[in-house]
Amino acid sequence: MPVIVNGVELNDADLERELPLHAQADNPMRHAVTALVLRRVLLDEAGRLGLAAEDEEGAISALLAAQAPAPQADDAACRRFYQMHPQRFMVGELVEADHILFQVTPSVNLDMLRAHANVVLQELLADPSRFAEVAREQSNCPSATVGGNLGQLGRGDTVPEFERAVFALPSGGLLPQLLQTRHGLHIVRVTRRIEGRLLPYEHVAQQIAMALTSMSRDTAWRQYTKLLVERADVQGVDLAAGGEPERVYGGSAA
Repeated sequence: MPVIVNGVELNDADLERELPLHAQADNPMRHAVTALVLRRVLLDEAGRLGLAAEDEEGAISALLAAQAPAPQADDAACRRFYQMHPQRFMVGELVEADHILFQVTPSVNLDMLRAHANVVLQELLADPSRFAEVAREQSNCPSATVGGNLGQLGRGDTVPEFERAVFALPSGGLLPQLLQTRHGLHIVRVTRRIEGRLLPYEHVAQQIAMALTSMSRDTAWRQYTKLLVERADVQGVDLAAGGEPERVYGGSAA
């Protein structure tokens, strides 16, 4: 079924150009179609308002600047963000961690794997000195050859769910429950912590202001575009049935 926006049918050439930009999405075709629909709606509104621009990107930028302006983050908002999220502005913070990975694969019975991993965890909670030995026997990670040792980890070195767990543990701490990540089930311990230092607010104020302003801008743009879509005549796709694409506003959304 063709996708028609305000009487204009999306063509295959546009879709072929857009599709590679969403290759990492869970449903690339749907995300590409959604992005093209939103782009068409924005261009139609820019044309209706008579906004002059050299190209389509310029027209969309002019429309969003005029109709969906976002306030600049002030110093008070930036200071609140800094105080609420100090961990984001730490430098030099490291942990030395070990883990045992029970990998989840399509052929694995997750309930049985979890039950087995919990038995192993309870044994290690009773006798942590066997951690390296058990890691060599049980872990599905290459680190098993070195007793599960992952070396020094900084923030951003691992997946977020693993990072949150290890940076919350004290030195010598063994997580008392299994940690589940996209890689599987983990038994985790921290053998050493190197405390970082908090960057002064003055050193990160501009960075925070840019991030908060960008967040405010993106929210304003999305709300405005949603309003335009509700007013538009869109046939052949139900935008309410799926998530938003990663790329909606072309180059103007950098």
